[in-house]
Amino acid sequence: MTAPTIVSGRPAATTPGRPPKPRTTAEGERPSRAARVIGWAVMIVTAIYFLVPVYWLIVASTKSTGDLFSTPGFWFADFNLFQNLSDLTARDGGIFWRWLGNSVIYSGLGSILMTFISVITGYALAVYRFKGRSVVLGAVLGSMLIPQTVLAQPIYVLLVEIGLNNTMLGVLLPQLVYPFGVMLGFVFAGSAVPGEILEAARLDGASEWRIFRSISSRLLSSGSVTILLFAFIGSWNSYMLPLLVLTDTRLQPVTVGLSGWSQAAITIPGLQTLVIIGALVSIIPIIVIFISLQRFWRSGLAAGGVRF
Repeated sequence: MTAPTIVSGRPAATTPGRPPKPRTTAEGERPSRAARVIGWAVMIVTAIYFLVPVYWLIVASTKSTGDLFSTPGFWFADFNLFQNLSDLTARDGGIFWRWLGNSVIYSGLGSILMTFISVITGYALAVYRFKGRSVVLGAVLGSMLIPQTVLAQPIYVLLVEIGLNNTMLGVLLPQLVYPFGVMLGFVFAGSAVPGEILEAARLDGASEWRIFRSISSRLLSSGSVTILLFAFIGSWNSYMLPLLVLTDTRLQPVTVGLSGWSQAAITIPGLQTLVIIGALVSIIPIIVIFISLQRFWRSGLAAGGVRF
């Protein structure tokens, strides 16, 4: 091994044939300029990919039916947003707002119940050791690999057999089983609930339910919000199961209702504009929920990432 070159009693700053050491900061090694440029380029392209459809939707929502097909898609024309909203409200007696209310019920109530079941199930799998626990975990992981569209038809047949087709309960009940949420609850509980605290609470005479309600649920609050966000978005965008279960248009969520309008727009040209403005209104609740829960969502993902 060749000794380092000595200059004035000190080792040389660099050794020939070796690249210079990367600069370090308080957060660790600073990436090279090329790595930063590539990272920024990837993030910008990704942001454009996701934001361009939203921009087009906003622009198209301000146009009349004639301007929608006669003007450039990414450029504004005569501002017609409020008239489009008025037409949307007047269409079929304001059924769009009923669809939106149905989606709020399905997604709001469904995601809350789904989150509670997922958290308490994941907590039980992480805290307690019982016979068959590994089998249950394997079943949960395996069920995550099955697409929901494959399960839609069997679930519909089961709902018909028990008489819950064309009811709101028939849409809510299948949403309560959320394998991904159970696995997230398992991961969060394993990393956020120390066993020493549980043992101390048991020695003080607290029941298992009181331990979960008073201690564990507080420690799992950030993870619960993360599960709630995923459950809400998944339920809000649900399409196949409500399409099969619901035949009454007054019970349909906004996804199924707008899809029906989109198909009818082939013969009724004015519906294209209503579908677009309806799609714009329907994404507002998701944006509000995401922004309001972003702080808890980021901390929840960070807590769950430790276990992985």
